[in-house]
Amino acid sequence: MDLEAFFKNQNEKKQLKILTCGSVDDGKSTLLGRLMYDSKNIYSDQLSQTQTESKKYGTQGKEVDLALLIDGLQAEREQGITIDVAYRYFETEKCKFIVADTPGHEEYTRNMATGASNSDIGIILVDASKGILDQTKRHTFILSLLGIENIIVAINKMDLIDYDEITYKEIIRFFKLISSQFNFKTEKFIPISALRGDNVFIRKKNIHWYKGKTLIEELEQINLVDAEEDDFSMPVQWVNRLSSNFRGFSGTISSGKVKINDEVQVLPSKQKNRIKKILTPSGEKDFAIKDQAVTFTFDKEIDISRGNLICSNEKHNYFSSDQFASHIIWMNKEEMLPERNYIFRFINSQILGKITDLVHKVNINTFDKIASKSLSLNEIGYCKVALNKNTIFNSYKNNKKLGSFVIIDQFNNQTLAAGVIDHELRRASNISWQNMSINKNLRSSSNGQQPCILWFTGLSGSGKSTIANIIEQKLHQLGKHTYLLDGDNVRHGLNKDLGFTDTDRVENIRRIAEVSKLMVDAGLITIVSFISPFKSERKMARALVEEHEFIEIFVDTSINECEKRDPKGLYKKARAGQLKNFTGIDSNYEKPHSPEIILKTENNNAEDLAEQVLQYLKNNNKI
Repeated sequence: MDLEAFFKNQNEKKQLKILTCGSVDDGKSTLLGRLMYDSKNIYSDQLSQTQTESKKYGTQGKEVDLALLIDGLQAEREQGITIDVAYRYFETEKCKFIVADTPGHEEYTRNMATGASNSDIGIILVDASKGILDQTKRHTFILSLLGIENIIVAINKMDLIDYDEITYKEIIRFFKLISSQFNFKTEKFIPISALRGDNVFIRKKNIHWYKGKTLIEELEQINLVDAEEDDFSMPVQWVNRLSSNFRGFSGTISSGKVKINDEVQVLPSKQKNRIKKILTPSGEKDFAIKDQAVTFTFDKEIDISRGNLICSNEKHNYFSSDQFASHIIWMNKEEMLPERNYIFRFINSQILGKITDLVHKVNINTFDKIASKSLSLNEIGYCKVALNKNTIFNSYKNNKKLGSFVIIDQFNNQTLAAGVIDHELRRASNISWQNMSINKNLRSSSNGQQPCILWFTGLSGSGKSTIANIIEQKLHQLGKHTYLLDGDNVRHGLNKDLGFTDTDRVENIRRIAEVSKLMVDAGLITIVSFISPFKSERKMARALVEEHEFIEIFVDTSINECEKRDPKGLYKKARAGQLKNFTGIDSNYEKPHSPEIILKTENNNAEDLAEQVLQYLKNNNKI
């Protein structure tokens, strides 16, 4: 079969990926159970088990609780809610369906977003007896954000309102006020009772006033954009060298179609080549389409690496940049903090980067844009992102796979957020590094020293500033060129606009790390004395300079000893509730795991500890 025939073959069943969403107890699992039950896609033993469990969990006289066909987790069955994303498969004579049943509870919004990212159609359920709820609005917004252009609003539990047409029409009117702010291509409304089966597969006299199609008829007849209408693209995920005379390039096709002898180009180099072979897990093929895993070989040898993009020669909107604007759905209990380093994982690469600016977050109830400094669990924000190096991407509306990413914690690999790219920040491509004639090596040579950062970290009252001050005096006596950056002193000028929230603490360290980098470039031994409570920001500061130029010094003093000293009376104020966000009391301090130097202050005097640091510098040829 040739490629065109493959796409035009009417005997192939259409396959649809559907998401069901809505608020808690709107009947999502019951609807999916109904779809499977009425389409005869349930095994007899499964139905028998569900009938038994219906009696166990109490269904008020119903023969079978259809929701139990879907709510597979024991916790779900006991609580009567859906927690995880449950994928189910059924088919009719005309279509195959993959349905994601997603959680309705606000706590599990992140699971709903996961289901939406892989779906073609969204079914939004509304409980007719409750109307439009906040979570209905939230899910509608996420569907629009994640590019679901076809939605069906199933107004469920019509039996609870005696199939009242006026209530049905009022819900439609209210929903249209909400959806008018979005760009849904298809928007259908259907009154149903998933429990009784009204208007799911079968029309019933209960809703005699409704003249439209049943839910299954709408699903079978809805039209989606075919993969052949998209430009071809495939991110390179692996350079395949199975033998000395074979070199292929492997990945999953992110959009469009391709066939042997097609001319393609490789980004960012823009080199052109023709496809010689298309290899798949099932053998060599003449063509390949979206979502297929393939390996290409080419007519001629060119330089292609992991992270490159193979795409069609036609006009496209791919970018190679290190900065972009995006919507981010935060999925972790720990707040998102601008300027903190995170891992950004794309379809074919992962890169260290940071959210440089939270432009606004979205009030899900009103869709208003709200000024904020951070995002909490399940909140959505519009952000600017800066990466440590260029990557190739597209806007999410043009290519879902090349326009999406997840954010990973760099220490524990937890998934923190998911994002969709809006557009490139063009200012990124207009700025380049200006090389100067006098560089760090010349300045260091002139100063007769190896520049470095002595980064003191520890609790307030641990003795950081005292030891740092003594060290600078000793270095000055040796004729060395230094500068001491003290946390309190810097807050009188450069950082006087910052408070002591976690967000401000991150920005406080980011600024001082950048200043320290400049001072190292100037050839100075830079002494930094900051509490710097978070390991993420200390790691960020280390990454700004060469590895041997950053010396982390942990001034290890217990909280009890620091409270006894309390030179500024800060612990007393914090214990009395007069000082909020104080490190060690109501704000966390993360101890260094492997600092270059540990200074124990409780049984040693400051002079001896300063000598310990000085000896380290001598042993490592810094002075």
